[in-house]
Amino acid sequence: MKALEQIGLQALRRVDPETAHGLALAALRAGLGPKGGPFTSPRLRCDLAGLALPNPVGLAAGFDKNATALAPLARSGFGFLEVGAATPRAQEGNPRPRLYRLTQDRAAINRFGFNNQGMQVIAGRLAQRPAGAVIGLNLGANKDSTDKAADFATVLAHCGPHVDFATVNVSSPNTEKLRDLQGKAALAALLAGVMETRAAMARPVPVFLKIAPDLSAEEIAEIAEVAQAAGISGIIATNTTLDREGLHGPHAQQTGGLSGQPLFEKSTRVLAQLASLTDLPIIGVGGVSTAEQAYQKIRAGACAVQLYTALVYGGLSLVDDISRGLDALLARDGFATLAEAVGSGRADWT
Repeated sequence: MKALEQIGLQALRRVDPETAHGLALAALRAGLGPKGGPFTSPRLRCDLAGLALPNPVGLAAGFDKNATALAPLARSGFGFLEVGAATPRAQEGNPRPRLYRLTQDRAAINRFGFNNQGMQVIAGRLAQRPAGAVIGLNLGANKDSTDKAADFATVLAHCGPHVDFATVNVSSPNTEKLRDLQGKAALAALLAGVMETRAAMARPVPVFLKIAPDLSAEEIAEIAEVAQAAGISGIIATNTTLDREGLHGPHAQQTGGLSGQPLFEKSTRVLAQLASLTDLPIIGVGGVSTAEQAYQKIRAGACAVQLYTALVYGGLSLVDDISRGLDALLARDGFATLAEAVGSGRADWT
């Protein structure tokens, strides 16, 4: 970590987490972030559901909810970006405070509740996106919607022309009854509507499904079956967890979704199980903060990884460190390409 970045992170930790988040985005827009672009190599270049990535290290949804920092993020080292979640109508989300640092655990708990400026504003910014970057949008549903399933298709229809992929997010724990849409029948109907909208697009984009880590083996198998039948392009495993086992500090029992280091093992086991049930590409998310952890996700069956909470503790320079470290690990173990490593250690997690 660079000295200036370390000073900045220390300063941000002295203010409340949501304010710090806003200041971090403002700093990026002011030109204070990395500018070297993504590190790449023949080993790291990969294909994700038809998307050509310079490296497999992506930004998870939630960091840039309203697509306000696309250009600086595109220069910061990520192989791809996911912004949002976007809902049809703007909404405030849950009351503050709604974001908590668990410093001892290198984790965070949030209950934002899909706070965003709505699909029209976000689509306008996506229309001005930087050239050359791979950018996707996390699709959400309004809290007071009478047809949450339809909201996903609505956002895709409006924003789809400006993105490279879209993610159906039925796994946030912070919108009431949203996770109910992960049930077999409800999920099949929701995905059918989204895929019908996708088929009508002039440029159909890959559609991913983001799932929760708090699922039984039977539920994971059902999701794999439904996802395969729906014809989606891949699965993102996983979103935040409701589990609170082993946490420390005064905020350990706050309501919301837990992200960061405590999620690594649980989310990796879910992705390994999914990888044994489907041949769909899987993006591994949850607790990635080192090159070794990214490598473990890939060996468990992920074709790419995403991170977010680790940036709170390691800064944006972490992205380049992980990409370069991952390249070195692949070389160490004799893999000529990332694809050769995918799933090579799945048995360690199942």
